[in-house]
Amino acid sequence: MAVDDPFAPAHVPARPLHLVGEAEAGAAVGALAEPARRWLAATGFTARAGRLALWPDDDGLPAALFVLPESPGPWEAAALRQALPPGDWRIVAGADLVDPFHLALGWRLAGYRFDRYRQASEATPLARLVLDEPPRARILAEAVVFARALVDTPASDLGPAELEAVARELAAERDGRIEVTSGEALARDFPLIHAVGRAGARPPRLVDLHLPRPGAPRLVLVGKGVCFDTGGLDLKPAQFMRHMKKDMGGAAVVLGLARALHALEVAVDLRVLVPAVDNAVAGAAFRPGDVLRSRRGLTVEIGNTDAEGRLILADALALADETAPDLLVDVATLTGAARIALGPDLPALFTPDDGFAALLSEAGAAHGFPLWRLPLHEPYLRLLESPVADLDNAGSSRFAGAITAALFLRRFVERAAVWVHLDVYCWNDESRPGRPRGGEASGLVPLALAVERWAEARGS
Repeated sequence: MAVDDPFAPAHVPARPLHLVGEAEAGAAVGALAEPARRWLAATGFTARAGRLALWPDDDGLPAALFVLPESPGPWEAAALRQALPPGDWRIVAGADLVDPFHLALGWRLAGYRFDRYRQASEATPLARLVLDEPPRARILAEAVVFARALVDTPASDLGPAELEAVARELAAERDGRIEVTSGEALARDFPLIHAVGRAGARPPRLVDLHLPRPGAPRLVLVGKGVCFDTGGLDLKPAQFMRHMKKDMGGAAVVLGLARALHALEVAVDLRVLVPAVDNAVAGAAFRPGDVLRSRRGLTVEIGNTDAEGRLILADALALADETAPDLLVDVATLTGAARIALGPDLPALFTPDDGFAALLSEAGAAHGFPLWRLPLHEPYLRLLESPVADLDNAGSSRFAGAITAALFLRRFVERAAVWVHLDVYCWNDESRPGRPRGGEASGLVPLALAVERWAEARGS
């Protein structure tokens, strides 16, 4: 993973960068010195949002003008950085048109590259900016980079033990406590997690990390940690298995979120639960038609072994719920149905709590990370009925798959004051400014900002 140095100190010589809004771009170009105007006219520059103009200054070095849309966010800042020639730049006009938080966040994320497995080679340098970086932007960008790198790491180097090691490192850095349940204890206390992971050559486990803050509101984060998902005996087709190293994206997001919340000094008593497994094919694999008992006592008939994420989350959520937390959030790459409905960019948000839904939706919309709330439509519980058990993990219908998965999880949450479920993709299928093809920390930034506001309100 490469993380470049995106910002230059104030004293360095820097090239001039003009930022203008689209409505004022024509007037701004007209106000430039005559040689610059003639250069832009000769090179065919048109003042539309997203366009970058370059011209030589009196010293033969480039000066630049970038046209912003009406409400620029972090991705416009990332596009600007990737469009500028390498070198140090200073905003000389229009700095007030971009929120410094968005500018710094997008500028940092534009420099993310996952190059762990490439032979040493000199990467193409990117532009640096003279900017007094807001600390919150740096913290959140570093959390996103941390989570992306986990998702990008292939399953050959990131299994349940490696996820545990990441959590242990986080605990050591932040004076936390960690407990890991595996082996016979896992089979006894978390039977669904054990059943899903028992066929894997790498033993399954439940990682329980606690960063205590006595007296603060209690927040529990649960992240799906399927380090590789074959689909089990209901084997995935090859094209759907290709990127299943990302099936631990929920775990990556909650671990990155925990780092961010701690660095932001958000006043929460924080617990992170990661059920870490491989969903493998072997003689010990759980089977379609099996009936498994959960930690909570509910029995589950296995309608499809590829609906394994909700099984491991069910046991982790049951544990979290036993402590009646003030806020319980789970994040999971759970259903293809959510992607069919909303595409790759919009995490599906489920919660019965309108207040937190508003906090989360507002944070996402305001900062370039939108989410979309879907209903917990109770009548669809009938689609999870089983003739032999309390629940079927896959259900009888292909309809409303993201909703029925959320309803399944809700059966394991009773005591938490607020429960939130995010069904996320954690992958970029194409490269865009600040979002290279590969792993993504879906939902991390809006969750951090929403939890920050929630905790502030609880403490006031």
